[in-house]
Amino acid sequence: MPVTLKKILGMIALVTLVVVYALVATAIATAHLGNSPWWVHMLYFFLTGILWVVPAMFIISWMI
Repeated sequence: MPVTLKKILGMIALVTLVVVYALVATAIATAHLGNSPWWVHMLYFFLTGILWVVPAMFIISWMI
C-alpha cells in the first residue's frame, strides 16, 4: 500500500477514533456519573482523556 494512501486512511481513522471516543466517553459520564462527587468526575475524565492515546498509537505506528 502506498505511503500516501496509508496516511490518508490513518488520518480518517484518527479523526473517527477521536469523535467516536469523545461521544462514548461523554455518554457514559452522563449516564453514570450524574450524582458522583467532583473527584470521581475528575478521575474519570483524566483517565478517559489519556486512554484514547493507546489506540491512536497503533494507528500512527501503522501509518509510518
